[in-house]
Amino acid sequence: MDKKHQVHNLIILDESGSMESIKKMIISGFNEIVQTVKGIQKEFPEQEHFISMVTFNGLGQKTLHFTDPVSKLEPIDEKRYQPNADTPLYDAMGYSFAKLRQALENETGYNVLVTILTDGEENASKEYSGEAIKTIIEDLKLKGWTFTYIGADHDVHKFATSISITNTMVFEKNEANMKMMFNEEKQARSRYSDKIRYSKNVSDDFYEKDDTGK
Repeated sequence: MDKKHQVHNLIILDESGSMESIKKMIISGFNEIVQTVKGIQKEFPEQEHFISMVTFNGLGQKTLHFTDPVSKLEPIDEKRYQPNADTPLYDAMGYSFAKLRQALENETGYNVLVTILTDGEENASKEYSGEAIKTIIEDLKLKGWTFTYIGADHDVHKFATSISITNTMVFEKNEANMKMMFNEEKQARSRYSDKIRYSKNVSDDFYEKDDTGK
């Protein structure tokens, strides 16, 4: 039997205190994404999807899932997602990238889709700088990694561009807008798997842009 093409979904989720006001919407949205990935694997049987999920705040990083087959995923809830403290975003990215990169060191035939969701810019990292993260991202892009950045309450495009991420989406902290954001996120994942079927180079134009480029 031929080996299936692996797709690793790495989700890096802000768990800092400012996310408290949208906690229930974040939990609901990410649980929907999990169901979406399960559906995508059924739609594209030649692909095998895995999820790694890391939440972060000033108290550290929590690995909720790591290279888990989608069939084994459990939903996150208010016990597993408790916003607190500040936003060491660079450290969370550096930690997550290094952990997954090491796990895939001896693998071939895979793509990685990284999704970062935060409502604020970096303000507390101690181990990684923005320049270091930019260098890592540029290197990983050459190895079949696609990076997406979803943000609120800051200049999302400017920050993402500073670390070489071009796939961005902005959301506002209200239920209607966040539903739209998660819906576009789910649709983009399906398009991503469709592109993988025909070409492994799928790093650009993850989110559809409107006429203004937003």
